[in-house]
Amino acid sequence: QVQFVESGGGLVQPGGSLRLSCAASGRTFSSYAMGWFRQVPGKEREFVAAISWSSGSTYYADSVKGRFTISRDNAKNTVYLQMNSLKPEDTAVYYCNAAPTTATLRTVYNLYAWGQGTLVTVSS
Repeated sequence: QVQFVESGGGLVQPGGSLRLSCAASGRTFSSYAMGWFRQVPGKEREFVAAISWSSGSTYYADSVKGRFTISRDNAKNTVYLQMNSLKPEDTAVYYCNAAPTTATLRTVYNLYAWGQGTLVTVSS
């Protein structure tokens, strides 16, 4: 059974930084793309960032481009999201997931069951 466990969220002031981690289990994802998503209550879950299996390609939502960086460690079956210059509008529950391609991740559709997520709150 595939599971994702996200961690690293918390309360941070505007302009601050956080690093999220997501440990995947249940299968090896070294040949899969992995990604980060976020959701605000009352809104649909949205794509944030994706990384190819080899880390050769990365993709970002326009709203986070230049501020967030996605990376992965295939030996640990883990994906990371470094978030800098955080803004109040980045406040959300952040989730990770995996798919055969980054294109599939960007649809936010037909993915594995979601984990619990980790809450990021950006506020002064």
